[in-house]
Amino acid sequence: MINANLLRRGMNIWPPFLGAGITVEKISKDFRHATVRLKHGILNRNIVGVHFGGSLFAMTDPFFMMMVSQNLGKGYIIWDQAAKIEFLKPGKGKVHATFEITQDQLDEIIHAADSGDKVLRDFVAEIKDHEDDVVARITKTLYIRKKIKKS
Repeated sequence: MINANLLRRGMNIWPPFLGAGITVEKISKDFRHATVRLKHGILNRNIVGVHFGGSLFAMTDPFFMMMVSQNLGKGYIIWDQAAKIEFLKPGKGKVHATFEITQDQLDEIIHAADSGDKVLRDFVAEIKDHEDDVVARITKTLYIRKKIKKS
């Protein structure tokens, strides 16, 4: 497992996040909780002056795959299989998203993947504004499969 704080620092200087105004505020040591903020600036607003949808999506992109991968370990293949974003309200000012996975979710994935078949699981995060109103809802579908041990 990689160091969560070191990863957070690296993500904060990663050009796609840095250029978009995305800041990873916290990744818990157990990779089960993360918080991310997006500032509202000239480089990430659209023609009508609200957050660009691509920036809203980018702030959510890697987290569920990274969190599940770090919790399940190298014995699993984990990829983003699909994603959906619902825009619910114009995003203005700073916005934030929280990502959480539970032990129950991980246990259910482990159980479902025991047969070696692929497992598709949806994870949802909400992007909220400074008043905690939901601006957008992102659903990420992860593809998970237990690696087959070669004899």
